[in-house]
Amino acid sequence: MLHFNRCRHLKQITEKCFSSTHVKADKHAQPFLSRSFVFAELRKSWLSTHCLVGDKNIVLMGPPGAGKTTVGRILGQKLGCCVIDVDDDILEKAWNMKVSEKLQDVNDEQFLEEEGKAVLNISVSGSVISLTGSNPMHEASMWHLRKNGIIVYLDVPVVDIISRLKLMKIDRIVGYNYETPITDLLKLRRQYYKKWYDTRVLCESGASPEEVADKVLSAIKRYQDVDSETFISTRHFGSKDREQKVSTKFFSEAVIEGLASDGGLFVPEKEFPKLSSREWKSLIGATYPERAQILLERCIHPADIPAARLGEMIETAYGENFNCSKIAPVRHLSGNQFILELFHGPTGSFKDLSLQLMPHIFAHCIPPTCNYVILVATSGDTGSAVLNGFSRLNKNERQRIAVVTFFPKNGVSDFQKAQIVGSQKDNGWAVAVSSDFDFCQTAIKRIFNDSDFTGFLTVEYGTILSSANSINWGRLLPQVVYHASAYLDLVSQGFISFGNPVDVCIPTGNFGNILAAVYAKMMGIPIRKFICASNQNHVLTDFIKTGHYDLRERKLTQTFSPSIDILKSSNLERHLHLIANKDGELMTKLFHQLENEHHFQIEKVLVEKLQQDFLADWCSEGECLEAINSTYNTSGYILDPHTAVAKVVADRLQDKTCPVIVSSTAHYSKFAPVIMQALNIKEINQTSSSQLYLLGSYNALPPLHEALLERTKQQEKVEYQVCAADTNVLKRHVEKIIQNQLMGKFSE
Repeated sequence: MLHFNRCRHLKQITEKCFSSTHVKADKHAQPFLSRSFVFAELRKSWLSTHCLVGDKNIVLMGPPGAGKTTVGRILGQKLGCCVIDVDDDILEKAWNMKVSEKLQDVNDEQFLEEEGKAVLNISVSGSVISLTGSNPMHEASMWHLRKNGIIVYLDVPVVDIISRLKLMKIDRIVGYNYETPITDLLKLRRQYYKKWYDTRVLCESGASPEEVADKVLSAIKRYQDVDSETFISTRHFGSKDREQKVSTKFFSEAVIEGLASDGGLFVPEKEFPKLSSREWKSLIGATYPERAQILLERCIHPADIPAARLGEMIETAYGENFNCSKIAPVRHLSGNQFILELFHGPTGSFKDLSLQLMPHIFAHCIPPTCNYVILVATSGDTGSAVLNGFSRLNKNERQRIAVVTFFPKNGVSDFQKAQIVGSQKDNGWAVAVSSDFDFCQTAIKRIFNDSDFTGFLTVEYGTILSSANSINWGRLLPQVVYHASAYLDLVSQGFISFGNPVDVCIPTGNFGNILAAVYAKMMGIPIRKFICASNQNHVLTDFIKTGHYDLRERKLTQTFSPSIDILKSSNLERHLHLIANKDGELMTKLFHQLENEHHFQIEKVLVEKLQQDFLADWCSEGECLEAINSTYNTSGYILDPHTAVAKVVADRLQDKTCPVIVSSTAHYSKFAPVIMQALNIKEINQTSSSQLYLLGSYNALPPLHEALLERTKQQEKVEYQVCAADTNVLKRHVEKIIQNQLMGKFSE
């Protein structure tokens, strides 16, 4: 059960803000003013304890052979400051002998202790300190260095370290013996380095010490500039007016608020960070979590989430809860077509790749004195993924963060409905709505924009609303990783060389998945074409072909691929904002027109810009079934209906000149009746578990999803609420859930 406490601190701040803030704003703006006030105070608190001044030390950390001494000397020359090499200037003077001799005299444990004690005596400021490779293994000395230093991790590929150590003829390293491979020792050391660094520098193969030194300075500059990475609404008007400055947010604020107060979506104010080709190549042999951390570190300022904490979140998110150690593997299908398998998470859909991580990001970002209710609209897969992800938070976090997911009562598959309802935990609820997904999504946006209601919940219950749909930047950002990782896997497997282009084909409804691929390209992945695959609800395909987004007289059709049964594509706004040179005024005009008149037309120049990168087509229900059947018969691989939609469109549009990566967004186990119909299996009227066991007997690829199979075995009937298609009714449900939990009661 969710244990809410009244947020008196936030209530006092809100009331203080209402009474003392004199601005020309009506009551609808006041709840947002209180939020801004709270976050401004939190930011000030962070700055007061973390602000970097000139007397800070730059502390270089990394394995033996990383180049710490050489880079440190170059930095000293560039900055005109003192350089301290711990080996030469601290240890050897303290011990009156060479470090190598000391290593021969004492065991590893004693060496680490004596080394740590010597480092504890360092008392300098405004200097460059080059650590030994083993310093980070002594906790007390690292805390001592961190108090007055910025710890920079020189991350050098293991193969480079090994070759350098051979050249340096180093025959004795703390913890190394001839029974333990040097690679294992370096992996062990990496765990210590990850614990302590403030900022990381990728020292790719071939980088000179001068280049590394310049990258260190750039990393330090970014670390110091805590206000440099802000977010704006897609409907933000550029202005010198003071009030307009309030609309810029930090990453943590964008994650917490979800939707901008003007109805727009948050996007980075500056360009996406870009990795060099050498940096990308250094990630070819990396694991998925390693790639995720390096990419997300570039996109999330350490003032919002420190690197070490981000690493902990990533390790938790992409661990044993995935049934494949590669997390998002790429499988060769046929010819130059490849399948990106995004269904190995606990709920069997691509949503797990972001929603196993996003709850931890959200929990870290929220202020400690407030409660939050996450509102989610789902077209099938998001609901169970959100409920599962937020249920994995620790007990204290679950008591402060609740989830309410709204799904169309008759707009998801039977298995998806059972999965959503069965995923309800002590901090999560599922509510069926007698309408379609578009209504659910629109209703949630209206609730967020109802400042009377949100302000009431804040003051009365100390509770703030947020979202976990892909309208939330914290949900969308992790999806960039798997598109980049897929490309690197193709390089690693020898199918392409780095720099060779690929196409991506993605079944698309809300535009978030394909937009994440656009962002991967902006970071340096050479994606040539983005192929948008629609089902019979092909409003996006029509728009990409014509520039006319037209919902007039268009009704949502239920298909075999319910997760893309969407007519109002939220994330399209982010992409149009990008190609329109961040014209917030235009976005406001277009999407107000869509809301009021149910259509809009973009100018020819924007259509041409869109079509430079995008192709689009749609797939009928018959073609979907045929694709499932033919793919199984030719390759023994079973596609889920959404992936089949993408396969049909890829076959139709791919020009065969470069590989295409088809995103497989869900496991076929979630759609067993459709699969059995496609494969002409007559025994379709069985229980869900029997259907899956029958499909499993075909020994097809991919194998059955164990977590989904376990779900079908659950016999207990789980209750859930049903409500009418009325935004006010949804609001009453939200308040009722909060009230019941505040009172310690549960009510249907």
